[in-house]
Amino acid sequence: MPKVVKGFLLFCVLMTIITAVAHTSCIALGEQCYRAQLAPQFVIDSANAGTLLAPLTTLLVSLLFLICGAYALAATGLIRTLPLQRLALALLAVMCLFRGLSAIPLSIIFWQQTNAFSIIASIIWFLCGCGYALGWHYSKRAA
Repeated sequence: MPKVVKGFLLFCVLMTIITAVAHTSCIALGEQCYRAQLAPQFVIDSANAGTLLAPLTTLLVSLLFLICGAYALAATGLIRTLPLQRLALALLAVMCLFRGLSAIPLSIIFWQQTNAFSIIASIIWFLCGCGYALGWHYSKRAA
């Protein structure tokens, strides 16, 4: 696997860790953090009410991001191959590329809500999509 591909995949790992930590920080920081990260209203309501729904949902989402990072790490060969690795890498590539590219029409339609953060996040997730796609391409096919 070329070094540039490993670099892309390690970038994916870093972004998933940062995203998981950012999401988890909402548990300690509260409702304003959930609101800033555009959490669904039911999660914000849960944070306001002090129920367990907000922190449990947050931990689940953070865990999913970390699992995505584990698949990227496995694709580099730094950890063992994970179950359904090629399928997971393909699905992650499609989702991240879609997330990155969706900023173009959404920035036109909802131009009032477009800001530097939304554009930078879209670029980052597009790059992660490229990384997952490269990881899929270079990962060993099942015999």
